[in-house]
Amino acid sequence: MTDYLLEMRGITKEFSGVKAIDGIDLAVRPGEYVGLCGENGAGKSTLMKIIYGAVQPDAGEIHWNGQPVHIANPAAARELGISMVYQHFSLFDTLTAAENVWLGLDKSLPLAEVTERIRQVAAGYGLEVDPLRPVHTLSVGERQRVEIVRALLTHPQLLILDEPTSVLTPQAVEKLFVTLRKLSDEGCAILYISHKLDEIRNLCHH
Repeated sequence: MTDYLLEMRGITKEFSGVKAIDGIDLAVRPGEYVGLCGENGAGKSTLMKIIYGAVQPDAGEIHWNGQPVHIANPAAARELGISMVYQHFSLFDTLTAAENVWLGLDKSLPLAEVTERIRQVAAGYGLEVDPLRPVHTLSVGERQRVEIVRALLTHPQLLILDEPTSVLTPQAVEKLFVTLRKLSDEGCAILYISHKLDEIRNLCHH
């Protein structure tokens, strides 16, 4: 039995004959906070999208809790316990925060129940989110909190964050770090893409 939550071996991906990533190995344990650094175009986001099922690798294998898996799409990733918050948010401006979250969840849940669960998760992790506010009235930091709450409602074992602080104020960054440390303490592994080495040093185990 492996003690790794996620293991990737020899992951390779080409786009139009250009290798975006070439033979990458990555291993993450439960509760571990792993930072990914690299210049633009190094392949960080491509690797994360492969873990999240949004991109399929050309070669290599992925193991989840010691078992080989094929992650066909993001829905399959969420089923396993993998969630991702993209650098560019995927929210509909004309809908409320709760309606946006609801879109990504099991439709058997009524909107009122999702709204209440958003309030509970937001309060539990110190994320200030008003589920009834339309997204177009929210600040960038508030929109990111909606994305994170949406990810947390799927009870992830692994949370992927792509450049999460690139558009945040210092105060919003501090709030985000408190939330992420709490998640890590609870056993959720975190993959954290950043260009900011001080953040990597402050937060990440590896």
